[in-house]
Amino acid sequence: MTASSTRPGPAPCAPRSTEAHTPGHPPDPTAPGAPSYHRLSVLAPMMSVHCGPPRRGDGWLPVAELTADPAAVRDLVALDARQGLARYGQPLRPDVAAGFGLHRLVWPLSLLFTLPWLLERRVPLLGPADVSLRRGPAAVELGVRPEAFVCLPDDPAAGSPAARCVPDGTALAAELRCALAEFFTPVLAAFGPVVRRGPRVLWAMATDAVVEGLCYAGGLVGEQDRARAELSALLAPAGPGNPGPGPARTPGAGAALAPAPAPFTPGAGFAPPAPGRTGASDTDRARASCCLVYTVEPADMCGGCPRVTRR
Repeated sequence: MTASSTRPGPAPCAPRSTEAHTPGHPPDPTAPGAPSYHRLSVLAPMMSVHCGPPRRGDGWLPVAELTADPAAVRDLVALDARQGLARYGQPLRPDVAAGFGLHRLVWPLSLLFTLPWLLERRVPLLGPADVSLRRGPAAVELGVRPEAFVCLPDDPAAGSPAARCVPDGTALAAELRCALAEFFTPVLAAFGPVVRRGPRVLWAMATDAVVEGLCYAGGLVGEQDRARAELSALLAPAGPGNPGPGPARTPGAGAALAPAPAPFTPGAGFAPPAPGRTGASDTDRARASCCLVYTVEPADMCGGCPRVTRR
């Protein structure tokens, strides 16, 4: 969604201390995702990632509880409704508050998969039972238990019992899409009744959150251009002359294949850079979904809104 409406925090700032790992102990290079989570926690002013068993109590919410208990979803959406009222001075429509809540959930959770893929060439295999979160007014903490992962044959931990190797980057990208889809399928199903959107729109919302999250994190670690290129390949639509980045296993269907990049919306939506322009901004991509922020603040409509860019 727009940087002004739903991004979970301010712009990057100077590195800070983190509780993601025990002080004085660097992240275990063989633990899937841990080095990436450590970098993100140090650089991002609005995110901390704690590796270990998922947390409960003191504001922590297991993601598995969201997928099993509609009351947990309603409580999370109520938080966004309160924050929206405080920000805009008027109540949000219930579906708008739910959409904001879904974005603020998928945006950081997707980084648990995409950032290790970008930086380590590993795809952690996580389920809702492996992750918990605690949201504050402008920050989010994540607890994650990384164990099994997919990697390339030259990975130093390729021989680990927790590792499963795939032959190349194309196959790894397919595994990333599948891992994301398997994780978010029950999450989107849980939010569907309160967001009041069908599966196609829900996956479009998830696509936007995945793309925007990795672009932002890529910028923090000095890899935004590569993140954009990798995302464009990851979500490239299949078609004549373009087979896409390879098929992905259909979530829950074993070895069954689905056309890439199903179930995500095809295309990362990036516009070609203007002549002579360097760098990127939040407005040079066409979003796959509308965040509906215009319903409370018309002037806050994002430049990449599909109501304008995808007509």
